[in-house]
Amino acid sequence: MAACTDILKFLDDYLDAPSIDDYCPNGLQVEGRKEIRKIVTGVTACQLLIDRAAELGADALLVHHGIFWKGDDMRLVSMKRRRVGALISSDMSLIAYHLPLDMHPKIGNNACLAAAIGMVPDDGAVLHGRVIAPVGNLREPCSLDALAARIYDVLGYKPRLERGGCDTITRVGLCSGAGQEFLAEAAQKGADAFITGEVSEQTVHEARELGINFLAAGHHATETLGVKALGELLAREFGVEAININIDNWA
Repeated sequence: MAACTDILKFLDDYLDAPSIDDYCPNGLQVEGRKEIRKIVTGVTACQLLIDRAAELGADALLVHHGIFWKGDDMRLVSMKRRRVGALISSDMSLIAYHLPLDMHPKIGNNACLAAAIGMVPDDGAVLHGRVIAPVGNLREPCSLDALAARIYDVLGYKPRLERGGCDTITRVGLCSGAGQEFLAEAAQKGADAFITGEVSEQTVHEARELGINFLAAGHHATETLGVKALGELLAREFGVEAININIDNWA
């Protein structure tokens, strides 16, 4: 058991969350029990994840995508009302970290994915003054198809490919989620391929014209690793039970 306040302080410090400019509140979004024995982790605080966590008797739900975002309708109506109502009725805290979890150099979504595919980051594209989209060499160069197979093995998601560059992949750039905006910068830094979650219409043309291979491996899928690693870290640090639940999402 651990005090929720102690866990929140640890997370804020470890992720350096207060120093990161984000478009959502990071940390505690809905207050629940003061003590935490069991914590469930997942990518998005959707209704299905909230209900599964409640069924397991979780004291807290830790996610990458919370419920509240800048620019959203702040009224607790419809879907948002049901989600918040389920959390309150279960006396379960909702804790969310967005950009701080993308950017962390050890357990961030990008760091975890880079390590899993055998990439060694050496520099990166900068967002909010932090490295968020690393670029680096693969420990073992491979074909584009082999790289796609590695991603499938790690994430369980078959990436969509645009063969815009060379056949042998030595250098890779990546950014989880909606990181297609970093494609051109990755090409400038010599990447043979760029991996992200989503693909926009113009991205395909850009990959062809920039001469770089592009892999879209799913917004959800590319952001499954960081929050799971963060839950495992809390289990080690505080002795709480951490259960990761992956609510499948093809996007």
